[in-house]
Amino acid sequence: MHPLFNFRILLISRGLLNLYGMYEVGVGKADITVFKLGVGMMGYGMYFNIVKGVETDLFARAVVVRDTTTGKKVVLVNAEICFITIAIKRGVWKKLKRKHEGLGFDEDSIMITAQHTHSAPGGYSHFGLYNMTIPGFVPEVYQKVVDGIVEAVVQANESLQPATIKVSKGEIEGQKEVAFNRSIPAYNANPEIKKPLKPEEANQAVDRNMLLLRFDDLEGNPIGAWNWFGVHTTSLSNDNHRICSDNKGYASKFHEDKVRKTKKDKFVSIFAQRKAGDVSPNWKWDRKKKWTRGKFEDDFESAKFNGNIQFEEAHKLFKSAKKQEEIPLQLDYAMTFVDFRKVIVDKEFASGQKEARTGPACHGVAFFEGTVEGPGMPAAVGSLARTLIRAQKAYELASAPFKPKDKADRIYEKYHVHGPKDILIEADERRILGTRDVKNLVVPAWADPAIGQFKKFHANGSLGDKPWIPQVLPLQIIILGNLALVGIPAEITTIAGQRLEDMLLQILADRGVTEVVCSTYTNGYCGYITTYEEYQLQLYEGGHTVFGQHFLGAIQTKFKGLALELLKPRNERNFVDDGRPAMFTAEELGLRSFDIETQKRLIQL
Repeated sequence: MHPLFNFRILLISRGLLNLYGMYEVGVGKADITVFKLGVGMMGYGMYFNIVKGVETDLFARAVVVRDTTTGKKVVLVNAEICFITIAIKRGVWKKLKRKHEGLGFDEDSIMITAQHTHSAPGGYSHFGLYNMTIPGFVPEVYQKVVDGIVEAVVQANESLQPATIKVSKGEIEGQKEVAFNRSIPAYNANPEIKKPLKPEEANQAVDRNMLLLRFDDLEGNPIGAWNWFGVHTTSLSNDNHRICSDNKGYASKFHEDKVRKTKKDKFVSIFAQRKAGDVSPNWKWDRKKKWTRGKFEDDFESAKFNGNIQFEEAHKLFKSAKKQEEIPLQLDYAMTFVDFRKVIVDKEFASGQKEARTGPACHGVAFFEGTVEGPGMPAAVGSLARTLIRAQKAYELASAPFKPKDKADRIYEKYHVHGPKDILIEADERRILGTRDVKNLVVPAWADPAIGQFKKFHANGSLGDKPWIPQVLPLQIIILGNLALVGIPAEITTIAGQRLEDMLLQILADRGVTEVVCSTYTNGYCGYITTYEEYQLQLYEGGHTVFGQHFLGAIQTKFKGLALELLKPRNERNFVDDGRPAMFTAEELGLRSFDIETQKRLIQL
């Protein structure tokens, strides 16, 4: 046994632990699987991608870390679902506060992330757009996820014990078939890329670094592990009908099975996301189905193959971490809510553009057209939509000079903010193709079931008077030792994430931070974050960058402000908060709850 362990045990026995100061760590794991026939999967947005069975259970895994000197706690959670919604974050906090207030948690110290499987049930958002292809809100799914996360957190808190935390990082070899950039033209558009890469070099256009935290008790026995590596959890394509945690879920299982010595062993391993926005696990073109696939014809085998690569690298880092120095004793955090409709971008993040700012959320046609991993709307519908959209844009700009100044300004601002985007949906204004009269859209319901669902919800009044996706979103930073975890309510591309990490590393170096990690799909969700240069091409990721071409600049601006406040003493900090996202009543949610009859008409169940 290491002499340090003996020394700490002696301190504990004499009640001197708090004077000495150290970390306590606890882990938890809870089931969040809900099987409900016909519920749409969240991720691909296709009406036919529905639940018909279960391949693997889904879990929420939690780590609670406590600084014995200050008593501060942070909670890290990863859930095997597509993304975290404002509703989930809010629901977890309300339940913890109501039923477990004595645990001493702080809303700002709870970071809830998702590993982004596209093969988990949807219907857990209170905002309407992300429920359209489910179709509707599914109370059973929402409640199971919230309850499971809370259970995992409570387990973790109850198992708190003196522990060491060590970090290790490495790089997955380039020839290993684990991660590929699916949007090479956009990647090449960035000024950082001096030599453009070819499509066959897509494995080089990603961040192949993995970073891992190892948690051990004072005897050196492993408690848990948390690692970050960016790759989409889309080894299973949109023709899958079985609930599955996909490649990262398999990686967690492989690692837990490897480390656990007995069935009673509670070791927990988390495989979380990092800069995965433009990163795919797939590379084989399937001419019959017109999308990319992984290693094998069987997608489940491809998911296991990819997960095994992540597991093997993680386990190497896990073993090497044991030999590393413990991270410094430092625990701090901050969270703020930002209204991204009205962010003025700092000049240094404006990509050389004047009057760089954001605006209300708008989705481009490119988003609904999908990617090579899973195509979206039919090409003919996309072509028709673009024609109508461009005609609408020309009409609005031509008529603007004859409208009241406030309306004219909103028109000019919209097209300035969104640049080359062909705007299909204005989520804040609740408009499709420029109209709120959704039931009379020229695109027929039979052409696209998602349009059909919009028309149905409009007819029964369930689209409501609130935005279809959140406009106010949480940003969070947790400092753990020399590591800064950056909670982003979106998915960020490789280069965009690198710019953000590099910027924050420069600022937080004054706090002793040596590693910055973009923790994505965290606390909420609003689509993608691309660079200004990537956005101009309007590929899928740019079409789903909803707050406009300067969204990355806005993210950098607001995170810079948050980081600078963390440099100040706690009693001198001033976090500017733009309020909270919209709330929804049970009546509103009930109007657009899961509609099994619609599913029966669309699909043979």
